[in-house]
Amino acid sequence: MQREHNKALLSDLIVLAHADDRFTKSEYDFIARLADRMDLTKEDVDILIDNPLPSQPIFSELQRITHFHKLLLLMNVDRETHEKEVIVLRNFGLKMGIRPAAIDQILHKMEQFEDKVIPAQELIQIFQTYYN
Repeated sequence: MQREHNKALLSDLIVLAHADDRFTKSEYDFIARLADRMDLTKEDVDILIDNPLPSQPIFSELQRITHFHKLLLLMNVDRETHEKEVIVLRNFGLKMGIRPAAIDQILHKMEQFEDKVIPAQELIQIFQTYYN
């Protein structure tokens, strides 16, 4: 069950990577590293690239924050942010139950960093502002 859930989470990342119609080596490498941490193989990744699984619900707040952060990191791993990627990221966030204002603040805050990567602690603070 956990293996299928991990494949679904990776599939979300793959869908985001395809959003700008370019799947870069840096995006692939990032996804492959995450897959390895999830005990999935590069073969699993390659299969998911051609046949991504549908999203699955994420129940805990920490898992939602973590998954959204991975999506955000992936979107910026190639140092280019395309509007299509932002739309897909926003839709994933909304599907996960993340408030639109929180997503907007995260996207705004992202622009303040040279590499567009929000430190995890700052991301958590944004979530705490909206969820406490």
